[in-house]
Amino acid sequence: MGFSHRFNLSVRRPPMAVWLWISLILLQGSVGVLSDSNYLIGLGSYDITGPAADVNMMGYANMEQTAAGVHFRLRARAFIVAEPQGKRVVFVNLDACMASQLVTIKVLERLKARYGDLYSESNIAISGIHTHAGPGGYLQYVVYIVTSLGFVRQSFDVVVDGIEKSIIEAHENLRPGSVFVNKGELLDAGVNRSPSAYLNNPMEERSKYKHDVDKEMTLLKFVDSEWGPVGSFNWFATHGTSMSRTNSLISGDNKGAAARFMEDWFNKNGVEMSNSNDREYGGVPRRVSNILHEVHDNHHELLELAASFQSPPGKPATKRLSVARRVRSALRQTEKPGFVAAFCQTNCGDVSPNVLGAFCIDTGLPCDFNHSTCGGRNELCYGRGPGYPDEFESTRIIGERQFEKALDLFNKASEQLQGKVDFRHAYLDFSKLEVTIPNQGGGSEVVKTCPASMGFAFAAGTTDGPGAFDFKQGDDQGNPFWRLVRNLLKNPNQTQVDCQHPKPILLDTGEMKQPYDWAPSILPIEMFRIGQLVILSVPGEFTTMAGRRLREAVRTVLTSGGKGHFNGDVHVVIAGLTNTYSQYVTTFEEYQIQRYEGASTLYGPHTLSAYIQEFKKLASAMLSGQPVQPGPQPPDLLAKQISLLTPVVMDATPAGVNFGDVKSDVPKNSTFKRGDMVSVVFWSACPRNDLMTEGTFALVEALQGEDTWVPSYDDDDFCLRFKWSRPSKLSTRSMATIEWRIPESATTGVYRIRHFGASKGLLGSIRHFAGSSSAFVVS
Repeated sequence: MGFSHRFNLSVRRPPMAVWLWISLILLQGSVGVLSDSNYLIGLGSYDITGPAADVNMMGYANMEQTAAGVHFRLRARAFIVAEPQGKRVVFVNLDACMASQLVTIKVLERLKARYGDLYSESNIAISGIHTHAGPGGYLQYVVYIVTSLGFVRQSFDVVVDGIEKSIIEAHENLRPGSVFVNKGELLDAGVNRSPSAYLNNPMEERSKYKHDVDKEMTLLKFVDSEWGPVGSFNWFATHGTSMSRTNSLISGDNKGAAARFMEDWFNKNGVEMSNSNDREYGGVPRRVSNILHEVHDNHHELLELAASFQSPPGKPATKRLSVARRVRSALRQTEKPGFVAAFCQTNCGDVSPNVLGAFCIDTGLPCDFNHSTCGGRNELCYGRGPGYPDEFESTRIIGERQFEKALDLFNKASEQLQGKVDFRHAYLDFSKLEVTIPNQGGGSEVVKTCPASMGFAFAAGTTDGPGAFDFKQGDDQGNPFWRLVRNLLKNPNQTQVDCQHPKPILLDTGEMKQPYDWAPSILPIEMFRIGQLVILSVPGEFTTMAGRRLREAVRTVLTSGGKGHFNGDVHVVIAGLTNTYSQYVTTFEEYQIQRYEGASTLYGPHTLSAYIQEFKKLASAMLSGQPVQPGPQPPDLLAKQISLLTPVVMDATPAGVNFGDVKSDVPKNSTFKRGDMVSVVFWSACPRNDLMTEGTFALVEALQGEDTWVPSYDDDDFCLRFKWSRPSKLSTRSMATIEWRIPESATTGVYRIRHFGASKGLLGSIRHFAGSSSAFVVS
């Protein structure tokens, strides 16, 4: 498997002339808007990685999947667009499974204390990318924190802090600028994981579309009037499930990877490319690589240089430091805002990144089409990513495909957003909404949504992460044994059974209130306008066709003519998993099939119709300039949260060993080549003692000159993995294994691997430590 610094492209690298040509395009884009800046724009980004040990990961609901290290870090990325003397909107994209109502409430409280009424629930959207490899425990409803042993304060705090700081940074970066929009097809990054449900939609509707998933990416390019391009946000539908349900490393999955790839590409190849003094070469700053190249022809000289940095036996490897100098911080130009790239989620409900299809792990044959089972068992049916069987490679490939499409759209973006900035927001009680729908006689009838519940097929999981026992997708009957188990928790009444039909209810979560609410009933819907772009923020995962119906319904309202309506084309995107979380939304027809997505559509078969009805109201209000009723406030359940996660008691090492000492070093006088794996094991301590927010647990340093080490890779790089383990669950001893797959672009020279951490003493004191491997040569 090939890796490169920050990212690896499987395609051939374009010649330097092509990069220069791209840079000229970018420069022309920035120069061209100097006199045509119509908005104030600001972007920000902050670390939200969270506890890298012991905490259950959010997404697969697998209690055995607990964090034990870092693949790469998680971030909150924000943009603000404002009219100079008018309204503004804030969009935050989280490298997290989904947004949380409780997180949203606390972020809003902090922003109100800082900015007054400038930012509120009405003009802020907080959206998750849906990675299934981030720490859980930050939501407030019982069903979403059961597997994390309740509420995890550390997970919650780091997300709230990171969102707040990303918005503050974006606010402080507000400057005149312009926003451009572009759209294009990405064909090979998602497939429909529930095609039998999709096929239940009307044939005349399906015939309007070429594919059974949305292939279109919509991208915004942000251009500062002085600095030029400063960021891009895009929306594309594919699940964050390239990393499997057995992965234990914190990861932003394919969308988080794509964001790293694009940010690092821009830092290396963007408009500052002509500044050769600071340009990187092969992942190492040019000024460092020049020194390394001076000696790369003399292999013996490199070995002698590396040998001079071998750690004396029984001595600490290096002086212990509490803060690591991170790669991106070292290379960033302090006077210019850092480039921010976000890969946002949209209607991904039935879209899988495991594009090779679903196969039985026992026979290798395709799974049953209707139920995704193998011999009647769902546990054996798994989707395969393009890097199968390597989930890290699948993550890289799907991330890279999104990055490459985004880069193409970014470089070609020419349609400038012009016009009003506006917003509408409302809270709705989805447990009892009245919805007017057409009936078969050509008239209309009024139906209702239901209190939340989950069907039997919910427990079957999906081909991205199968469930257990004898559950299966497509089950519209249930079975007596699990009904008996269900009734011990809550036996749904007949009204609820009829309302949710044909879903057989497994968990009647909307009517379960002990020790507090198991599921939400009050949900936010939100609509942003930035010129001819409209963003619909929804608190769940819409399937492909559900998203298409919502977008078309809103577009029809916006373009139907009359005062205030849009002239020409309007770009309508759905921002999924935003502001809170309420699972899935299918079409009425898909709901009848009761695959995983239908069983997870909480509020009954008319849920989508309710969303369409209420979003049309927001659109009409926006066009007429009228306000909307705010609706009932959602509960703040922070005071009721229960946490059963055991705290860190203390850390210890064997006698005569210090924290940070090397347990397993690189071989003496060792030489590695590109593509090799370098692995070092350190005596460590629990990562929950210090999350190293905006820092790093792992670092690869390159030798500059005779005695200066410069950061080259950290734990936010795709090629470097920090793995944490302990001999047993109750052991006070632990180890950190740091693995570096040497990128193909790595420069010849002398390197070392470092580890940073914090230990907890018996009396609760926290002490930071650092350790270093012996030096080694990359030839």
